[in-house]
Amino acid sequence: MHVLILGGDGFCGWPTALYLSDRGHDVTILDNLSRRAIDLELEVESLTPIRPLGERLRVWRRVSGREIGFVRLDLAAEPERLTALLPTLRPDAVVHFAEQRAAPYSMRSTTTKRYTVDNNVRATHNLLSALVQSGSHAALVHLGTMGVYGYGWSGSAPIPEGYLTVRVPTPDGEVEREILHPASPGSVYHLTKTLDQLMFAFYAANDGMRITDLHQGIVWGTQTAQTARDERLINRFDYDGDYGTVLNRFLMQAAIGHPLTVHGSGGQTRAFIHVRDMVRCIEIALENPPAAGDKPKVFNQVTESHRVRDLAKLVSSLTGVPTAYLPNPRQEADENELNVRNDQFLALGLNPTTLDEGLLEECREIAGRYRSRVDPSKIIARSVWRAGMETAEDLLEELPEPSPVQATPTAAETSASSASVQTAPRR
Repeated sequence: MHVLILGGDGFCGWPTALYLSDRGHDVTILDNLSRRAIDLELEVESLTPIRPLGERLRVWRRVSGREIGFVRLDLAAEPERLTALLPTLRPDAVVHFAEQRAAPYSMRSTTTKRYTVDNNVRATHNLLSALVQSGSHAALVHLGTMGVYGYGWSGSAPIPEGYLTVRVPTPDGEVEREILHPASPGSVYHLTKTLDQLMFAFYAANDGMRITDLHQGIVWGTQTAQTARDERLINRFDYDGDYGTVLNRFLMQAAIGHPLTVHGSGGQTRAFIHVRDMVRCIEIALENPPAAGDKPKVFNQVTESHRVRDLAKLVSSLTGVPTAYLPNPRQEADENELNVRNDQFLALGLNPTTLDEGLLEECREIAGRYRSRVDPSKIIARSVWRAGMETAEDLLEELPEPSPVQATPTAAETSASSASVQTAPRR
């Protein structure tokens, strides 16, 4: 099929574009390259070196023999151009990643809050209206977030996949209804995702659109089989306080000998998925769209759940790097349970990748290889959820400075150091 990947230059979009191309689909990326602009704004780069998109596409063509198209387009600002483009491209499916994805960045300032709402909500609605106006029958797969449910859930009852059956008392007795699971967004970013699902419900009911909304957990890992084929195809590895996801941040901190930064008690339970499973889930969703007239399908795109402090203990036990407990910049419970259903993906053939030392070592290798690119001043999270909240700024001086002595060697470095003197040096 011909698949449009909106936001195909980003952390999730790029490996998805390569994976689907490798699987034989015709892929076109639409992107305004805004994630690269945010790197310039924040004065921080991916730990891994990200080549220009044109170079990435040329390398992919060379190593795979397959072509990926690219159109530079701002989904939020150019709806007429998108509407005119769809009949030309004639996609069978659209995968929508084109939203500002970081909760901390969305709470960084009034400006970033407005940008997140303007970009995400307008982008999603512009896409929906363009698909209807152009007469496209493309199925839509959207990358949402587990955060729409909130993290105040407690007890053993699992979070269902998108919908909740409720009984409403009436004068004639109880009436059973299926509703979207009540939303409880914890940031402006999560707020935009809850608005997305309401727009999806409307356009599915009003216009017969075929929509799948993926409530995804935190993505960990960096490489897929496709991005690993050439260093110039490597995926992003964000480590900064705004965009770095928790497990990748811990592995990077360990690589440079920086204490693992746990915010609050570390009792926050989060859902996780490896980047390899993420791309497979996108493929499964594309292969199993809802029928026209059906309500949107909702999949919980997760494979496991862990407490943040338990992840820190795991990484610390593997690397010997200590943990530092810092004030939590978010407004959230110190402890929460998270029991999540993911029956649909399992039934459709997902074979989950779970945390193990082998994959953690792969991430450590990448973190160790590129640790010279780290800017330690960008590690600490500085975005706060409410004015006047305590931050980690007053504790920064108490954290030891990273040094080559503290840095934990990767397995490859350990092996190289024990090899004979004839072994060629790493380059």
